[in-house]
Amino acid sequence: MATISMDLRQRILKAYDRGDTTREQVARRFEVSVGMVKKLIQQRRHAGDIAPRHHRSGRKPLIIDSHRRELRLLLVKQPDLTLEEIRTRLGLGCTIQAIHYVLVDMGLTYKKRRSAPQNNPDRTSPAPAGSGARFKKGSFPPDSSFSTSRRPKRT
Repeated sequence: MATISMDLRQRILKAYDRGDTTREQVARRFEVSVGMVKKLIQQRRHAGDIAPRHHRSGRKPLIIDSHRRELRLLLVKQPDLTLEEIRTRLGLGCTIQAIHYVLVDMGLTYKKRRSAPQNNPDRTSPAPAGSGARFKKGSFPPDSSFSTSRRPKRT
């Protein structure tokens, strides 16, 4: 959606300020939504201006610059912290993936998993079954052929 020009914003508020029309009538006259008229009135009342405020739109980051500084110091002191431990230490209310993305953005590394001995170094599944052939390569059981036809073999 395109930003409404300052000129149009001023004309909308000027028409509303005259007091002889409702918000709905002003919206219809200038072909904007009633919500836009309400937003302009509210923005002027709270902020004192009616300029577009795109830089304040969108989702706000949960990990801000102060968290980034703390994160860097924490990893300098203890570089073997896992993401879960980092989140707990900093008291962050974000996901572990969010911390990962911030660390990547900052060029920092972290420990991927908790220290523990390897579970079981032995093989846990049976050996591969092989090709399934019981005969040596090039030899076939009697009465066999390469044909995949279902018709009986001619004799």
